[in-house]
Amino acid sequence: MSVALGIVGFGIMGERLLRAALNHDPAVLRPAAVWDPAPAAAARLAAIAPGLPMLESAAAVIAACDVLYVASPPSSHIQHAEAAFAAGKAVFLEKPLASDLEQARRFVAAAEAAGRRAAVNFPMASSPAVAQLAAWRRDLGAAKALSIHLAFATWPRGWQQGAAGWLAKRAEGGFTREVLSHFLFLTRRQLGPLTLHSRDATFPPGDGAETAIRATLSAGGVPVEITGGVGTTEADDHNEWKLESEGGAIRLRDWSYAEKLAVDVGWHAAPDALPNEKMRPMVLKGQLDKLAALTRGETVNLATLREALEVQEVVEAILGA
Repeated sequence: MSVALGIVGFGIMGERLLRAALNHDPAVLRPAAVWDPAPAAAARLAAIAPGLPMLESAAAVIAACDVLYVASPPSSHIQHAEAAFAAGKAVFLEKPLASDLEQARRFVAAAEAAGRRAAVNFPMASSPAVAQLAAWRRDLGAAKALSIHLAFATWPRGWQQGAAGWLAKRAEGGFTREVLSHFLFLTRRQLGPLTLHSRDATFPPGDGAETAIRATLSAGGVPVEITGGVGTTEADDHNEWKLESEGGAIRLRDWSYAEKLAVDVGWHAAPDALPNEKMRPMVLKGQLDKLAALTRGETVNLATLREALEVQEVVEAILGA
C-alpha cells in the first residue's frame, strides 16, 4: 500500500522533500497534503504541484497522511510531532528536535517508551558517499584521529536567506545546529558515542548566531577536532570530515565527495563521486524508501530520535547553552 506523506512547514527543506516525493514511485510513497501559514508558501506549492492541497492547518495534514514530515522552525517541532503521534501517525523530523533541550529530552524519552514510529532527517544515513567511506574503513584498521572543518562565506548561506529570520539568530539558528549536526551524526555512526572535552564559540553583539566555533571531543575513544567559521571562504559552503586510520586516511568533502589519500597522488575521489546537487536526489530517494518502510513498521537505518538527541546535546554544549 502506498504511504501518504504530509508536510508541515513549506520552506526550503519542505519544498526539497516534496520535490523528491513527487518524483518517487507513487506505489511506495506519495505526497498527500501540505500546511504552512505563510501566504507565499501556497503560491509556491501551486506552482510546483498544482493538484496537491495546501490545507488549513497542521491538524488537517495529520488527518490526511500516514507519516508527517515536520520541517517548520525548531520551536514548533515537538508540538507537531506529538499531535501526529496522538493520531497514530509516523513522524519524520527535521533537526534540531526542539529549541529547548530539556523539552527534547522529555519528548525522546516519551516517544521511546511508547514505541513511536519516528526518525530524523539526517540524509547521511542514505548517502552513497558515506557508504563508500564505510567500505574503505573496513580495510584501514583502527581509527586514530578525526577532524571536522566547516567554512562559510556568509551565514545564512545564500540559498537560505528566506529563512534568515530565525536561521541568523542565536536562539534557534547558526551553522553549528544546521551544518555541524550532520557531521556529528556521521561521527556518531562511524566511531561511537560522543564526549565533549572543550569548546569555544564566538558571537556578534546582539542576538546573532555564532560566527566561529572550536571544539575537541572524542567519539568511541577517537580524538576529534572541530573548527568552523563564517567569512573564512569565498564558497557558499565548504566542509571536510577527515579520518586518519592506521592504514591511511579518508575524507568526505563538500557533502558528497568520498576521497582517499594515496601517497603518490594525494586525495582522489571514488570513481562514482558526484557533486552534492547531483547526489542529493539519490540520497533523498533512499531516505523516502526508508521512511515508507518505517511507516509500515519495518526496521530501517534512518537517524533515530536518540541519535538526534545525542547530537543536539553536543551542539548545544558547544554553543554554551
